[in-house]
Amino acid sequence: MEINHRNSNHEMHHEGPKNKCVVCGEELTREHRMRGEHVHTGMIEDLKRRFWISVIITIPILILSPNIQGLIGVSIRFPGDSYVLFILASIVYFYGGYPFFKGFINQIKSRTPGMDTLITVAITSAYLYSSAVVFGLNGSIFFWELATLIDIMLIGHWLEMRSVMGASTALEELVKLMPSQAHKLMDDGNIMDVPLVKLNVGDEVIIKPGEKVPVDGVIISGETSINESMLTGESEPVFKEISNEVIGGSINGDGSITVEIKKTGEDSFLSQVINLVEEAQASKSRTQTLADTFALGLTILALTAGLLTLVIWLEFTNQGFSFALERAVTVMVITCPHALGLAVPLVVSVSTALSASNGLLIRNRAAFENSRNIEAIIFDKTGTLTLGKFGVTDTIALNEDYNEDELLKYAASLESYSEHPIAKGITLSSEETYQVKDFKAIAGKGVQGKVNDKTVEIVSPGYLRERNISFNNDKIGKISLQGKTIVYILINGDLKGIIALADIIRPESREAVSELKSMGIKCIMITGDKKEVAEWVSNEIGLDEYYAEVLPQDKVLKVKEIQSEGLTVAMTGDGINDAPALARSNVGIAMGSAGSDVAIETADIALMHDDISKISYIMDLSRKTMSVVKQNVSLSILVKSSFAFFAILGFVSLWMAVAFGDMGLTLVVIINALRIGNNKIKHI
Repeated sequence: MEINHRNSNHEMHHEGPKNKCVVCGEELTREHRMRGEHVHTGMIEDLKRRFWISVIITIPILILSPNIQGLIGVSIRFPGDSYVLFILASIVYFYGGYPFFKGFINQIKSRTPGMDTLITVAITSAYLYSSAVVFGLNGSIFFWELATLIDIMLIGHWLEMRSVMGASTALEELVKLMPSQAHKLMDDGNIMDVPLVKLNVGDEVIIKPGEKVPVDGVIISGETSINESMLTGESEPVFKEISNEVIGGSINGDGSITVEIKKTGEDSFLSQVINLVEEAQASKSRTQTLADTFALGLTILALTAGLLTLVIWLEFTNQGFSFALERAVTVMVITCPHALGLAVPLVVSVSTALSASNGLLIRNRAAFENSRNIEAIIFDKTGTLTLGKFGVTDTIALNEDYNEDELLKYAASLESYSEHPIAKGITLSSEETYQVKDFKAIAGKGVQGKVNDKTVEIVSPGYLRERNISFNNDKIGKISLQGKTIVYILINGDLKGIIALADIIRPESREAVSELKSMGIKCIMITGDKKEVAEWVSNEIGLDEYYAEVLPQDKVLKVKEIQSEGLTVAMTGDGINDAPALARSNVGIAMGSAGSDVAIETADIALMHDDISKISYIMDLSRKTMSVVKQNVSLSILVKSSFAFFAILGFVSLWMAVAFGDMGLTLVVIINALRIGNNKIKHI
């Protein structure tokens, strides 16, 4: 299959200036798109490496800094110590500061000054002035300030880039669903393994038991059951025979079939899903953090305040250039976003750690922040509200010859020899089984064998019709209306009982829906399954609304429709068919352990333990996180602005600025961030 990769690795994440990459600032050239994922993975590793090396070098910088020694009351001096300090600080400045210098250049070129501009100005001012002091200028050394600022900003950029890269492999995971080759039936009757790209409409391929279906086509020979749950949401494996359609990416059951290819490349079902995911991700807005919102203002404030301070002290006092420059640098240093640099990344780090310890993987920070505003949540059914596997829900004995437990034991004994999903559900329902002889499958109808010297058959309704076997039971009608799968137990040719199976509802689904509804959130289910099944699940769990027999493209339309009502919508799912809707929703939540890789990679948040009761926890944590972020940002701006104002007037010394306006504020920000983990949040 030829999959169109026009944006798959990279372009979908970019919503900055036209033809610019918001991750790295590079031009979106053909070469950059081709490198895509590899470029950014390398950048993340580079930031990580620069951070740890800079931190290691920062330790001796702190030890040798006169200001730090004065604060802790020790004196470690030796000949040439200031030059050693200069060399160490230079390494951190040039090596650790390189990513910010690069970002600064890109921001200047695009005329969009931001955090990189402010960081570059702050650390360069501190570095140049401190270097001048080392080589003879009268003043103070700021090397420890610039080193620690670089360390904090590196880890902040590292965390941010990991978040931005969160959903970048979704389309690659979709492509992985397809096998690399197919068994092509040649004109001479031989079978040859060929790459998918060499298949054409009209070709015939053989699909063996247990293999992935490589193409969209029609069965021309054989019959089987095919698992399409990850593609269509249909929980029950679908029996397929001659003239029935098959979908590329689904999984063949226990039969061998020959398929004539009807669609390839862009026309295939899977390619259409890929395009839907791509379009939905590209349309999703990428929110900026609060710290970035204030970056331009802080840049202007820092530059203006520093220049203004220098001019005022030179023009209106007789203190001289050295003193005026020290005043200006003091203002620059205090205005630099040291505490603000921690305000967001540290809070995010704490909330991410809390989430991970509770089985939640935050892949998209902006979406996590937005989860506090969720007003409606859409659930997929199969694998999300349900376990995605069959289990026995009802056993009915039609006369007194056998009780329900005995019938189930007979059925489980016989079905233990079958690999069909329905057989597995019956087998798991009984702890004890009998010995079976002469087992055989009845093609498309069921199984039969000898149990306790009795001929036992587990068959479908179609088998009864063929044998003209009829019966009356009031319970059957009710079960049928629930859309459950029904099989019949025949013993020595007589109908003795009925077993009903359905996709098992998760034990925590009722609790999760109840909790969300108590928070005023509308709970909706969208599924590709039958209406009867959807209605039964909805009634059992207590949902507000449901939509059944919905195709993947229609799931996206439903999400858009609900969003058009002005609601912030979350989508929870686990299948490939959910990927476009997960991408389109305001917050996409995937089932982690049982879900498909595609759903996980497309989603913003993954539930690693498949416990949907954690969704309300996500909202609580998001609210708390954003509250603390706002507190930290507001406090940082207030304190920095106040100290900068008094520093301009000369009322704040460098020592006071460092001790209270920077170190003290940073400590407060850290303590406030850690407070998230000390507060009781639901479901922790």
